[in-house]
Amino acid sequence: MSRKAAPFRATQVTVGAPSCALGERNRSIPVDIMLRHHGRYEAIIRQAILLPAMRTAVVHPCSTETLRSAVELKEQGLVDPILVGPEHKIRAIADAAELSLAGIDIEPVEHSHAAADRSVELASTAKVAALMKGSLHSDELLSAVVAPASKLKTGRRMSHVYVMDIPAYDKLLIVTDAAINIQPDLDQKRDICQNAVDLMHLLGVAKPLVAVLAAVETVNSKMPSTLDAAALTVMAARGQIEGAIVDGPLAFDNAISIEAAQAKCIASPVAGQADILLVPDLEAGNMLAKQLIYFAGADAAGLVLGARVPIILTSRADPAKVRTASAALARLTAAKRLEPRMPL
Repeated sequence: MSRKAAPFRATQVTVGAPSCALGERNRSIPVDIMLRHHGRYEAIIRQAILLPAMRTAVVHPCSTETLRSAVELKEQGLVDPILVGPEHKIRAIADAAELSLAGIDIEPVEHSHAAADRSVELASTAKVAALMKGSLHSDELLSAVVAPASKLKTGRRMSHVYVMDIPAYDKLLIVTDAAINIQPDLDQKRDICQNAVDLMHLLGVAKPLVAVLAAVETVNSKMPSTLDAAALTVMAARGQIEGAIVDGPLAFDNAISIEAAQAKCIASPVAGQADILLVPDLEAGNMLAKQLIYFAGADAAGLVLGARVPIILTSRADPAKVRTASAALARLTAAKRLEPRMPL
């Protein structure tokens, strides 16, 4: 048997003024707020600006963002840019954006692929000390870097680092590798780890703490990432990874939260205070880094290490301070290369 819907009746509501001023009411409510700020890039940038500007090939700067970034980095004294790309397009973009290219050299080539090849050639002949990605795909630039004719390869695997300033964490945190190595094997992970450790040394951390991440904190023969983590831990203890304390497998929460590690009774010199997060593969690293950027408000300066010159790898969505920090890291890395036995 069907029922008829009840008839709609309007209800009259009376709203009165509050009994006290809103400011007084708010002050009476206990609020636990922790103010957290960015600013951990500032010392890096100050240190880099003290050095001479770094001659840098800006590869295919054919967007307003990348061209403006090159101009601003020159004005800050971090970069002495050579713009490698179609000259007519570069100048048209500069005119439309009202950017002055006075004092900036242009190396004319026809397209992005040629720009990548020419930039690698400039770096191979020591005419530039760094490469900076413009408006081309990362894989197009990196393919030129690792091509058979390139002289930029070293004995170490190239890898990408995100040097992250996270408001909720009390120090800089490196996430690696989130951009180059898709499914690195154990030997490649060793190089990825050493690249990040060397950069942390450069930033003044004498004995960085490396957490090798997995989904769990115990070794499981069915989970290759946990086996690699355990092997890397032993490799560090045997001196195959130098200058760091490495421990794993560790889940993400155990790596960055002392409370989470204590709750699981994990006894580790790394747990809860990692300087470096070594991820199992590119997909995990990329998702982790972007979650930290978009959900945790992190800044993420990007750099490629392991080649003969540092490679500044930024995104079009990166704010100016992240681009500046990335260039500052590259400047410090390039300067360190002039010292003996520095493999960065």
